[in-house]
Amino acid sequence: MNIRQYVYLLGILIRNKNIFENSDFLIQSHHWGIEKIYEYQYSILRTLLHYAYKNSEYYRRVFDDNKISPNDIKSLENLKKIPTLDKETILQNAEKIQINNSSEKHFYSETSGSTGKPLVFYRNKDWDAWHRASAFRGYSWYNVSPWERNGYLWGYNFSFKRRLKTTFLDFLQNRFRLFSYKDDEIKNFIKKMQKATFLSGYSSMIYEIAKKINKKEEKKPKFSLKMVLGTSEKIFDKYHDEAQLAFGKKVISEYGSAETGIIAFECPQGNMHINMETVIVEEEDKEIIVTNLVSRSFPIIRYKLGDYIEIDDTSQCACGMEHPIIKEVTGRVGNVIYGIKDTYPSLTLYYVFKNLAVDYNIVLNYQVIQKNKGSLDVYIEDSLLADKRNLLEKEFRKYFNKDIQLKIFDNTNLKSHNRKKKDFISEI
Repeated sequence: MNIRQYVYLLGILIRNKNIFENSDFLIQSHHWGIEKIYEYQYSILRTLLHYAYKNSEYYRRVFDDNKISPNDIKSLENLKKIPTLDKETILQNAEKIQINNSSEKHFYSETSGSTGKPLVFYRNKDWDAWHRASAFRGYSWYNVSPWERNGYLWGYNFSFKRRLKTTFLDFLQNRFRLFSYKDDEIKNFIKKMQKATFLSGYSSMIYEIAKKINKKEEKKPKFSLKMVLGTSEKIFDKYHDEAQLAFGKKVISEYGSAETGIIAFECPQGNMHINMETVIVEEEDKEIIVTNLVSRSFPIIRYKLGDYIEIDDTSQCACGMEHPIIKEVTGRVGNVIYGIKDTYPSLTLYYVFKNLAVDYNIVLNYQVIQKNKGSLDVYIEDSLLADKRNLLEKEFRKYFNKDIQLKIFDNTNLKSHNRKKKDFISEI
């Protein structure tokens, strides 16, 4: 065991030793037949429903108002008796959904999603363990161990204190990340990647790095990556083309969200297998509905994530897994913001508004539209007084400096009609 493996495993032991047990289980269930998997899903579902009814004010009301009880769900098909919920419903009822068990350790989690308004909730140890173990199983399909040297493209923050903490945590995980899109930092990141085993992060950011590598006029760097993993956004064909040219690997997909956990992971045969041990996936009019089977501290039951999918539950994958396949996912699109001189990942907007929420307790529902390079139209649902407007402009300057001209409109109606509202729309 090398020092990096020792440090990583020690960190897991300190954080959540349940990850080891869950990882071993998932390696075994990987080989289960489909009927055994369905039986397992139903047994876990029953436990979740009874627990949610007993401990969550929101779900107790949902069951009672619809005159059903957990005992009425006698099969996976019966799950349809329970009404669906969406992101707005979760945001409005977060405190009533959350189950706080003082005897358990909880982990802070948040997501901005497509609405731009952050959802804050807490995962218990078991949920956290299943989430990480699910990722590690996917890594194992590519002969990747999580403690191996890796590059991480998952946004950045200009707060010195947070950057220092992030750098330290990255060091413990043998990880390095890109903190800005300045040329010198990109060059340094690319140099480090030459000794990395895998690269992961936002799909659009992987694509941008790959493009910069492929545009190099001098000798291109050589990589020995076992895996290039894209998350959180749709992976377009052109992403694969650029990644293949730059890294010698296509971008594989890990599909999920903070509140659902990992929904599917792509196997080496190119198929996204549903992570059935932790989620139930339904397809209704091509829209995905997810039940997170391990979300006991913040139950997610029949959640309309906002994506449209196509499921294949009949084909046999050459990898041997019988877990059904998600053939296509639409609705998660990563875009680039164009400045006067430079380009920026659209998810930079998440950090602008996250900082306002965390540092100043200002939570804004927003949508940003780019019609021309070098300018952004920022639409805010709330009324902005001078102090809030100044803080918003200050946060934008941290990331874009003078490369972007802002037009801020407050008191705007951001309601989306029968479709997933995007926090960023590019008309370029």
